[in-house]
Amino acid sequence: MLHHLIAQGEHQQQDFKYEISDVRKIARTLSAFANTDGGRLLIGVKDNGKIAGVRSDEEIYMVEAAAAMHCVPPVECRMTIHRVEGHNVVIAEVEPSEERPVRARLDDDSLCAFMRIADENIVAPPVQMALWREADREQPTVMSFTNREQSLLKLLADSPEPLTLNRFARLGRLPRHRAVQLLALFIRFGLVEQQFVNHVFVYLALGDEG
Repeated sequence: MLHHLIAQGEHQQQDFKYEISDVRKIARTLSAFANTDGGRLLIGVKDNGKIAGVRSDEEIYMVEAAAAMHCVPPVECRMTIHRVEGHNVVIAEVEPSEERPVRARLDDDSLCAFMRIADENIVAPPVQMALWREADREQPTVMSFTNREQSLLKLLADSPEPLTLNRFARLGRLPRHRAVQLLALFIRFGLVEQQFVNHVFVYLALGDEG
């Protein structure tokens, strides 16, 4: 089983850690998994897939500390120990959180939410944070689709390339917070898609809205 998982390499739902020396870095990975599609952390495996092994009790304690004390809200993490090639490898599994965003505590004690994209932990952008806030609302969201909203959606549709948040705000002559709110609503109603391209979040209109 473990060799099969290692053969998959690192991807959106799997990460390798040779060792755990910083619980806050682990908290970022747990936050990213919990905020996206869940995932597993293979501890005692090098980036190239070579099994190095760990001191199981210590590694498990540090993951538990990262999940309980350095993630807000705390992340539930199921851990198992596998004995392979004379080494112990710890697998820490995280389910997608029902309470998003899960934030990780940074070195300065501030909190930051992460997303998992491909094999990277990425800071969640303002539009994604707004989407999570919208999802938590008890009352359904009602969107006023006036000429102004239509013109802004057309701005996205007519752009020769997907727009970043800042460029959308600038071209649409919008305060940044209003641009965030609008993009989140457009995405929620299936009019716009958020993509991560060349390490930047961009936004593009979907289909024919006529």
